[in-house]
Amino acid sequence: QVQLVESGGGLVQAGGSLRLSCAASGRTFSGYAMGWFRQAPGKERDFVAAINWNGYSTYYGDSVKGRFTISRDNAVSTVFLQMNSLQPDDTAVYYCAAADLRRGLAIRSSEYGYWGQGTQVTVSS
Repeated sequence: QVQLVESGGGLVQAGGSLRLSCAASGRTFSGYAMGWFRQAPGKERDFVAAINWNGYSTYYGDSVKGRFTISRDNAVSTVFLQMNSLQPDDTAVYYCAAADLRRGLAIRSSEYGYWGQGTQVTVSS
């Protein structure tokens, strides 16, 4: 089992930025593709971003392309989500997830076997 703990959420005004972190422990971090999802009140959980094992392949949901950047540092077993130009529609609980893949990345929630508890991001207008 791998444990995932998100941090960095908070309250920010529209147009501002936040950087989320997800620290992993329990298994070899480099063996996992990683992803970020979010869930707003009254809505389903949506895909945000994904990254492969070495960080050279990334994929983003349409709503965040050009604004968010996913990255990872395997030396410290951490994946990041840099969020710029935040808008009120970005308000959600953000979840980090890990997929036990030998290669590639995943964009479907069903492909991820491990999830963090989430961190709240609130964007005010």
